[in-house]
Amino acid sequence: MHEMSLAVAVVDQVEAAAKSRGAVGVSSIELDVGELAGVVADALAFCFELACAGTVVEGAELITRTVPGTARCGPCAEDWAVGMPPRLLCPGCGAAADGLVSGRELQIREVRWADPEAPRGEHRQPITEES
Repeated sequence: MHEMSLAVAVVDQVEAAAKSRGAVGVSSIELDVGELAGVVADALAFCFELACAGTVVEGAELITRTVPGTARCGPCAEDWAVGMPPRLLCPGCGAAADGLVSGRELQIREVRWADPEAPRGEHRQPITEES
């Protein structure tokens, strides 16, 4: 499952950025995930939770934004949504796609740092016999 290695890489990058800026926590991470990147969003979310355990990223919300796959035709300069499975022939002239314009991305779009004054995680108080 390559989603685990992707989740670990994201957590590592955000942890390094947090350390360099002295951040105490992360409230959310937004990722651009191309529809042609071969990433299963649910598997990535599951792996992200595991990868975050014990890090400054623990408890952060993972927001994924799907980037549609688009291709470009050289002869007629048309761009089109390729969809899944990908249609790589130009709908205008029938020529093969000159290349993909988007859809293979996997990048961190935005990191929102946690407010240092806000409590980290859920803090439970022990139950005493007097309660």
